[in-house]
Amino acid sequence: MSTGLIIALIVIVAVAVVAAVLMSRARGPRHGTGLKRRFGPEYDRAVARHDGDTKAAERELTERVERHGDLRVRSLEPAERERYEARWTAVQERFVDAPREAVAEADRLIAELAAARGFPADGHYEDQLAALSVHHAHHVEGYRRVHRVAQAGASGAPDGGAGTEEMREALVEARALFEELARPSRHEAGRHHTGADGDRTSPAAGRGHRTPSLFHRHQAKES
Repeated sequence: MSTGLIIALIVIVAVAVVAAVLMSRARGPRHGTGLKRRFGPEYDRAVARHDGDTKAAERELTERVERHGDLRVRSLEPAERERYEARWTAVQERFVDAPREAVAEADRLIAELAAARGFPADGHYEDQLAALSVHHAHHVEGYRRVHRVAQAGASGAPDGGAGTEEMREALVEARALFEELARPSRHEAGRHHTGADGDRTSPAAGRGHRTPSLFHRHQAKES
C-alpha cells in the first residue's frame, strides 16, 4: 500500500472521528432539552434527586421513556368512567369529615384507575408512577403526594404525617391526574354528541365543579 493511500485513509478516519464527536455533542443538548420539555417538573425533580447531575437524571428519564413510552392506554367504557368519577366525588365529600381516610382512598382510586387504563398494576407503585410520569409528567406529583400521606397514615404517624391543609392541597393536586386519566380520548368524546339535541354530557361530567365548595365547607368547619 502506498504512503499516499495510507495518509488518505488516516485523514478519512480522523475526519470521521471528529464528525462523530461533533454530532454527539450536538445531539446532547437537544436530547436534554427534549427531555426537559417532555417531563417538565419531573425533569427538575430527577436532577435534584441525582444531586444536580443532569446526565444521571437524563439517563434515568430516558430509561423511563424506553420502558414505558410505547405503553398502549386502554379506553374506559362510559359506565366505567362514571363509576370512577362517582367514587372521586365521594372521596371529596368524605374529606370534609375524614381527610386522612379520604386521601388514602384517593391514593387507592388513582392506582386502580391507572391500572384500568393499562399502566402497571398489582401494587407496583414505583413502576406505575414511572410509567405515568412518561405520559402525564405534569400531573404525577399530586399522586406522589397523596401516596406519601397514605403510607405515612398506614404506618401510624400522627395525622398521617401531614396537616389538614397539606392533605387538602395534595388531594386538589391529585385531582388533575385523576381527570387526565378519566378524560375520554378525542374519538371517545365524539360519542357524547348527538345530532339534533346538540352536545350531551355524561351525568358525572359536572360533578367536579362542586369540588371547591366541598373544600370551602371543610375550611368553614375548621374556622
